[in-house]
Amino acid sequence: MAKMAKPKSLKATVTHLEMARRPRPVTPLPVNLHATLMKATEIPLHFYRYLQWQVGRDWHWADRLRLSDDHLLKIVHAETTQIFVLSVEGSPAGFFELAELDDSTVELSYFGLMAHVRKLGLGKWMLEQALATAWSVTPARVIVSTNTLDHPAALPLYQKVGFEPVSQNQAIIRPLADEEILALMRAET
Repeated sequence: MAKMAKPKSLKATVTHLEMARRPRPVTPLPVNLHATLMKATEIPLHFYRYLQWQVGRDWHWADRLRLSDDHLLKIVHAETTQIFVLSVEGSPAGFFELAELDDSTVELSYFGLMAHVRKLGLGKWMLEQALATAWSVTPARVIVSTNTLDHPAALPLYQKVGFEPVSQNQAIIRPLADEEILALMRAET
């Protein structure tokens, strides 16, 4: 059996952004779509990993997929974590995750749509829903980070809704190896 190639590490510029004032949501849900956004309390790990993979595989989201069940459970079931799942026409279509880091800061940890709904005009609407949820605990600021391997519209969208860049740094992203992807698929069957 041939050995699978190890993926090359990728360089990325990470942009850290923050928002110090609650924005006013103005984007309506696109017409003729049946979309729901529901809070996932005690989300099953296999479903969380499915969301991470389906939303983030094109953007090299690998960190959460590499965590052990115990470690991941502590993060996604923490009282300070909120996960909301978007469904379109009854099927999963994306999610966002918020983390209350302290009394004054909420982080938009993850935000994204699955490929089959990316061109339906849902991104800004869902981001505004995420921000309304983040600001509901009255923090002093909401933060988010994105990098140059993310969707090309991510940084402009964050800035369009009111986030401002505060710093940048370089990072090395280690994509999932074929063996890791196969192990994830096997674990869920």
